[in-house]
Formats: sequence, structure tokens, C-alpha cells
Amino acid sequence: METKTVATRHAPVRYLEGGSGEPLVFLHGAGGMTAGDPILAALAERFRVFAPFLPGYGETEECGELRDMLDFTLHTADVVEALGLRDPILVGHSMGGMIAAEMAALAPNDVSRLALIAPAGLWLDDHPIPDMFTLLPYELPAYLFHDPEAGAKLMTSGLKLDDPEFLKAYLVRNARQLGMAGKVLFPIPERGLAGRLYRVKARTVIVWGESDKMIPPVYGPAFAKAIAGARLVTVPEAGHLVIVENPAAVVEAIESVAR
Repeated sequence: METKTVATRHAPVRYLEGGSGEPLVFLHGAGGMTAGDPILAALAERFRVFAPFLPGYGETEECGELRDMLDFTLHTADVVEALGLRDPILVGHSMGGMIAAEMAALAPNDVSRLALIAPAGLWLDDHPIPDMFTLLPYELPAYLFHDPEAGAKLMTSGLKLDDPEFLKAYLVRNARQLGMAGKVLFPIPERGLAGRLYRVKARTVIVWGESDKMIPPVYGPAFAKAIAGARLVTVPEAGHLVIVENPAAVVEAIESVAR
């Protein structure tokens, strides 16, 4: 994946681009992304992938003008337009899925193919979503991965979760990233999306890891019920980071709406 920059009304945006085929925009979750993420490599084998870093992530600067979900949704739509893309396949994971769903609801005639991977945005009182802003590093693997031990190794590149070098880098990065994420996810990721999903016209697939403990799989049927014609795909032996644990299954699901 090649790192590039595109100008928008609010600020320059850094993004990753690679692969060939139909254009696809990938919106990352609150944990961010890197050029080496397995999902980007898997998508690039099938599509021309454009993956913008949200404000405060990667080399994209924070933007104080963006204050709430509507601002971030419109900003992301501006990024797609600045990239010169017309109706790309729109894919979002977790927080990125929430933004993608909002984009498809606000401009239903501009998004015809949509893939939501364990998206945030709904709230079920009987199935509360954990407050990610209170979780400590050593607690995260159990919420994010089907196999927490293997997940911890992936998160730390082999370092221990209490290793000073890992903690130093993690805390600096997290403070910056979660400052942005907090605007749309804190204290709960509920911004009225449930009342707007009926507007989505896109051919939609929803993907969920069966072992997801960050956003429980019960939210999958809730999204599928709210979006007309949406198809729900559950992936066994995968958690919230199904894009890491089984990227091939995610790409296969996305291909079902790309056709």
C-alpha cells in the first residue's frame, strides 16, 4: 500500500492506496490501521483500495472543526469526493462502519454497495457495549480477539502488554486517536443512527465475528433488520477484529455486494 495525501476543506488527509479493480473505500475503526494490516492486503488482491486515516490517526492531523458524528460523516464524504471516486464500494469496520452507515443513510443515492464489519452505532439496553475508553491495554485482547493470547502477541509485536516500550508507544498513540474517537463513541456509540438506517438503499452486507466481545454479535441482526435487504454473515472463531483473524472471510462477504 502506498501512502498519499489528498486536500479537503478542513485539512490534508493521508490515505493508503493499492491494488487494482473496482474502487473500494475502507474506513478503519477506533484502533486505527497500518499499511501492513491483513485486511488491506486481502482487499487489494480484488479491489483498488483507498483507506483514509481519520483525523488524529496516522499522519492525518487532528481537526478541531470536526465536533460530532455529522461533521465526521460529511468530512469523510468530502474525502471520497476529493479522491475523485464516484460510488465506490464503501466498507467500514467498527467506528468506521458507523461512519459508513451514516454516509449511506444521509446520501442514499450516492452509496449503492455497503459493507459494515462489526459496526458501532446502535445501542441495545439488554446488551450494553463495553466502555472502551476505560479498558487497560492488558484487557483489550479478550474483547477484540477470539484467541486473546494470539491477539496480544499481534497487538504488541511480541512485547509484553506491560513492557515499558509498548506502553509508551501505546499511550501516546492512544491519547491522540481516542481524542477523535471520543467525539463519536463516548460515552456510548449512540447518535440516532437507528432512526436513519431505513434510508439506506445500498446493497448491504453485515459481517460479524461470532466471538466479538466488544460489540456483541446480537447487534448484527439489529443492523440487518434496520437496513432493507441487508445480508448478515457471521464468521466463526473470530472476534471484533475479524479483519485480522479471518480477512479472507471478510473479503468474500464484501464480494457478494460488489457483483
